[in-house]
Amino acid sequence: MLDDIFFQFCPHEILAIIPFALIHKEDIDKIFEAARVEEVVADYVTLKKRGANLIGCCPFHNEKTPSFYVSPAKGIYKCFGCGKGGHAINFIMEHDKLTYPDALRYLAKKYNIEITEEEQTPEQVQHQNDRESLLVVSSFAQKHFSENLYNTDEGKSIGLGYFKERGLREDIIQKFQLGYSINQRTAFTDIAIATGYKTEYLVKSGLTIEYKNEPETISEESDTEVKPIESKYVDRFWGRVMFPIHNQSGRVIAFGGRTLRTDKKTSKYVNSPETDIYHKSDVLYGLYHSKNAIQKEKFCFLVEGYMDVIAMHQAGVENVVASSGTALTAGQIKLVQRFTNDIIISYDGDQAGINAALKGIDLLLEEGMNVKVLLFPDGDDPDSYSKKVGTQELKDFIVNNAQNFISYKANILTKGTNNDPLKKAEAIKKIVESIALIPDAIYRSVYVKECARIMDVDEQILLSELNKIRNKNFNEKRNQPFQQNETTSIEELVIEEKKENATADAEHQERDIIRLLINYGDKLLSIDSENEAGESMNIDVTLAYLLTHELKQDNIVIENLLYNRIYNEFVEHLEKDSVPDTNYFISHENAAICSLTIDLISSPYTLSNWEQHGIYINREEDMLKKSLYNAIYALKSRKLEMMIHDIQKRLKENPDEEELMTLMQTQNQLNMAKIEFNALLGRIVVK
Repeated sequence: MLDDIFFQFCPHEILAIIPFALIHKEDIDKIFEAARVEEVVADYVTLKKRGANLIGCCPFHNEKTPSFYVSPAKGIYKCFGCGKGGHAINFIMEHDKLTYPDALRYLAKKYNIEITEEEQTPEQVQHQNDRESLLVVSSFAQKHFSENLYNTDEGKSIGLGYFKERGLREDIIQKFQLGYSINQRTAFTDIAIATGYKTEYLVKSGLTIEYKNEPETISEESDTEVKPIESKYVDRFWGRVMFPIHNQSGRVIAFGGRTLRTDKKTSKYVNSPETDIYHKSDVLYGLYHSKNAIQKEKFCFLVEGYMDVIAMHQAGVENVVASSGTALTAGQIKLVQRFTNDIIISYDGDQAGINAALKGIDLLLEEGMNVKVLLFPDGDDPDSYSKKVGTQELKDFIVNNAQNFISYKANILTKGTNNDPLKKAEAIKKIVESIALIPDAIYRSVYVKECARIMDVDEQILLSELNKIRNKNFNEKRNQPFQQNETTSIEELVIEEKKENATADAEHQERDIIRLLINYGDKLLSIDSENEAGESMNIDVTLAYLLTHELKQDNIVIENLLYNRIYNEFVEHLEKDSVPDTNYFISHENAAICSLTIDLISSPYTLSNWEQHGIYINREEDMLKKSLYNAIYALKSRKLEMMIHDIQKRLKENPDEEELMTLMQTQNQLNMAKIEFNALLGRIVVK
């Protein structure tokens, strides 16, 4: 609302001098120090004391038995039901869907902290001003197109007539800010320029297309005259009904325009190009209007087009978004995941819609979403079907007829095969390929059982095929070069390192190493050493120093990229004679590192005070040195197992006699070393 008021009365050119600011680091530190997580959470959740922690029902998912813990001592919250966790700033960002700066400002106000915001560099200011100018131009365009719809004869007869013909109510037309672009090649551009908007931003926003003529050279004997380049500006969307596309805060960032002409040479839909404010792979049509309903209904309904979204809203189903004719992307899925992990796809039943649904299913599964598919009766789509039934009947139809992706793929892939066993086998394989993409092992197991039931095939055969596919996918990923750069998201690192093959990694052991570093890295341990004269002496070193020293001695590398990143931060700090503490990683700028830290330091269980009964419990912090060496030996033993496994694979490849003898000798040496480490760990190896 404030945005609308501001842009209505603020001249667009003034934006060039509006400064954009950053919150000072010192003020951010003050906010982190002042914001008590238990006080922040208590504004939203009823908390009860349980030991050293506080407990309540999670605000991020429905539950009857509390599994949401707050640790005042550690300054964190953690839900052991849905897995969400973080510090006070994370909580405000997640609960109120605020950006990081806005969450800081909210907490600064709560704790009466005055913040200073420093001006950005001229380049940063220019970039922000360019973005704001594009948003202002887009807002003007939306208002202009809406006014055309109601205040021009052409808009009322053609544009408004079309929407009325499609059965849209007045309130729905206004809710989605629909409009009409006059059927003249330069109508919008001429008015925008006359109003004072720069052609630079009209072109950059994609609303106007610039055509330039080629420079023309005219030679007359010794004289040469160059005719200057001239630009011609025309509307992109002339003669179309207009669908504004909003960002999550409700600002217009792009448009879709539908032609009403029947000329087959004219594209039915024209969409805004990529701009500084619009990246179609990161936008879902209708999300701004639907996000609250998605949270309330706990699932998202995904359709194809603008009219599908609008018609469903008119019918009373508001938890719906559209990919708007583009192939579903990982960025769009992440938008949905902010509100729910459950999604129902409903695309058209033609071949293009089926292909899009099949691709979308696999991408959604790979991103960890729970996927169902809804097919409307023959000849209907969400738009047409919603007009035939009442709101409750429509909602019931969606819930009762949405089928899991296995049933959908089985029906699609076996349709018209006349029970051909080879085609059925091919269909089963494709279904298993989809199941193999699911990151969660329990979900994979459930879907394997479902596939076995639906396709009438032995479950063990499916499991065998599943393992083959996952091993193949893993090996292909492993052999692909992966280079981390500044633009690589930490989520990509996590996905890259998600390994399920038990013989292929040491992730469990590496995780334990990182757990010890984060929880106890700065704790002092006494170790035996020698002075320059060779005399025995005890010295105190940090756990982080001792652990990294031990791993360096044997050139042990932490392979998981996320764990490796944390490990290297410890190494870098140690080189500067410092050790990062737990709070350093809780407040880390990387969301995945912050989330992992919360997981590694959280536990829903606390030890009772048995000392008052004369019973003394050994705690890990009381025997850190033993825990440390157990973790190191376990990691080294696992690395040996992996090396032995690799040698066994090479032995199966029928090497020549010389290589065979070398491999056998190396294998024996590795087995002996493994026995020694197992002895140190107190393991008994049964042959």
